[in-house]
Amino acid sequence: MDISFASRMRNFEEGIFQILNEKKNEFIAEGREVYNLSVGTPDFKPARHIMDAVARAANNPDNYKYALSDLPRLTESVIGRFKRRYGVHLEATEIMSVYGSQEGITHIGLALCDPGDVVLVPNPGYPIFAIGPSLANARLITYDLHEKNEYLPDLEGMDENIKRKAKFMIVSYPMNPICKTAPKSFYERLIPWAKENNIIIIHDNAYSDIIYDGREGISILSIPGAKEVCVEFYSLSKSYNYTGARMGFLVGNKEIVANFKKLRSQIDYGTFLPVQYGAIAALDGPDDMIKEQCRDYQKRRDALCGGLRSIGWDIPDSEGTMFAWGAIPNGYDDDTDFVMELMEKSGVLCTPGSSFGTLGRGHVRFALTIPVEKIEQAVKAIEHSGMISR
Repeated sequence: MDISFASRMRNFEEGIFQILNEKKNEFIAEGREVYNLSVGTPDFKPARHIMDAVARAANNPDNYKYALSDLPRLTESVIGRFKRRYGVHLEATEIMSVYGSQEGITHIGLALCDPGDVVLVPNPGYPIFAIGPSLANARLITYDLHEKNEYLPDLEGMDENIKRKAKFMIVSYPMNPICKTAPKSFYERLIPWAKENNIIIIHDNAYSDIIYDGREGISILSIPGAKEVCVEFYSLSKSYNYTGARMGFLVGNKEIVANFKKLRSQIDYGTFLPVQYGAIAALDGPDDMIKEQCRDYQKRRDALCGGLRSIGWDIPDSEGTMFAWGAIPNGYDDDTDFVMELMEKSGVLCTPGSSFGTLGRGHVRFALTIPVEKIEQAVKAIEHSGMISR
């Protein structure tokens, strides 16, 4: 039988994460020491009260039916969380759950775009920012993030023709992979700019609880007028280590939320009820664990970034997210080749920056997902590899 596949599948090559994972498994099978700083899966555990809530709900056979919609109690918990954490008042009609923000970003373009509509995505940027709209046959236009502009989009310098055609723009701070934050003043410029140009803003807010050196992680919805043009994805994955449960939310403009709900009602039957009860426990619970975890991530950042600088590799301090980002050392040209050589010679796995767009070339991303003592060992392994010259 001659099987043909959708032409869009030509754009999906074997991911670098899969290649790195296969190599990691080879090294482990050979008994080699491996320091996996490539994939951003938290190694911290969910709080006990969250796991207990899931377990209790899972022991109730009534919770195995189709959920169909979010529990009212879950919606109340999101309202409470945003009020306490961000000073944002949400209405029930401004909230919906998604199977993690990645799934939400994948599908929201289907609810907003007709084929050929223009979507603005960052370069460098997290891959799903481009993949999601592309599945809706949108026309992707990247906006560049440069150090000279503090890694913020150049709103004033954007081409008038592009602004006129753009349907929505994806923005994310603290930003994976470049590990930069945005000041409140940026959002205060972004909202009136979006209104003026009739551009919807989609803000991915996955890392506002993992932010360093006293910086403030905010919700874009805390900016006056934001709900007129904005929606925000909020995830429990990183703040609460609820990754496998796939629990996130879209909040903000009620028309966009209602439209997206209508789409998702055609493709799923709601989030598994025990997962919803666990999310309620997380959102209603104390922030002590979240704050302590952020302090631990900062210690890891200091060990990695400061440690690498001490051996001659100038990796700047991450401002937020559970990652660190920097240029490959002098003497190397290709970031993918460098990552493969680094893995061979030191056992340290990181991700080539070219995986995140053309402006990521010549850079690497590290995930802060192993303890400080292991990070210190990884730095020594890199030093002993002989690849870094002072």
